[in-house]
Amino acid sequence: MSVTIEPVPAPTREVEELLTELDEILGAAYAPEQRHALSIDRLFQPDIRFYLARLDGEAMGCGGVALFDGYAEVKRMYAREPARGRGIGKALLASLEAEARNAGKSLLRLETGIYQTAAIALYERWGFRPRGPFGPYAELPPNAIATSVFYEKPL
Repeated sequence: MSVTIEPVPAPTREVEELLTELDEILGAAYAPEQRHALSIDRLFQPDIRFYLARLDGEAMGCGGVALFDGYAEVKRMYAREPARGRGIGKALLASLEAEARNAGKSLLRLETGIYQTAAIALYERWGFRPRGPFGPYAELPPNAIATSVFYEKPL
């Protein structure tokens, strides 16, 4: 079993399939106003680095890191169910952290949903700690982030 992480400079069929799966999962759990995912077009802009995770050569996960003034933010991280527990999330987080550090960021933040318990457990094991809403989330009305949880980790 080998996990590889590769940068993806533009949308691919594999990325589109992974993000479609993620959107279906989140759409079943959260109301539209509770979902804050970036569009695929937005993910491939100069301020975001996006990665594909492969398990034995097969695309099984993805994730990105957005670079802002003073911090970086994990975006659209996902691992397919059959690949969970096999190192995809850890490998993605390691790549995202390295990218943020290389860009001179000393803080990595994220927003996820309260029902993403496996993801929350991974983030907490990885050293992320709860915090309040940040950046654009802090400007949203409370009902738009009622099912969101926010984390950060110093790099």
